[in-house]
Amino acid sequence: MTPSGSLFEKAQPAIPAITAHIDGGARGNPGPAGYGVYIQDEAGKTIAEMSEFLGVQTNNVAEYSALVAALEFATKNEHRALRVVSDSELLVKQMTGVYKVKSPDLKELYDRARSLARKLESFQVRHVLRHQNKEADRLANAAMDRGMGRTPVSSAAGPSPAKATKELNGIIRGGVVELLSGDLPEGTLVKVRAKE
Repeated sequence: MTPSGSLFEKAQPAIPAITAHIDGGARGNPGPAGYGVYIQDEAGKTIAEMSEFLGVQTNNVAEYSALVAALEFATKNEHRALRVVSDSELLVKQMTGVYKVKSPDLKELYDRARSLARKLESFQVRHVLRHQNKEADRLANAAMDRGMGRTPVSSAAGPSPAKATKELNGIIRGGVVELLSGDLPEGTLVKVRAKE
């Protein structure tokens, strides 16, 4: 490691590296949160997909949880080199030593990530724009959907056929739709068609 202590500057030996695309999110910030990790081998073959619902957390906690999950995967499966791709500029700049970690909520996760990264022979983390991190974003959203009782959207072609639509009757009172029968999980997206 260099004197500055930046993990980003570790020597990059010619050893096979896996690539982990990571993402975390919270609906509400803080709100229902989850992360996604999409891991490929050096040839670009998918070797793991992970996603987990975290309960009520912030976006930043979810992002760091994804990083820790990727690092744990690499160390447990004896991968010696890991490249992390993230659309969180804050996480990347903190992990590369550009920014300091001031939040007590992040400090524990940051310290865990640094400790795990030190076990690797090679560790890199780089920032990309969100549209370049689609698979990790999909997994993070699936985790949040599961935690909120929603049917996750399939990556292939739209909603899962298992629960495509459900028709219920309701009435509007005080600007709020009240169901006359049946129930829906909190946070369910609905489309209202008014009958006169």
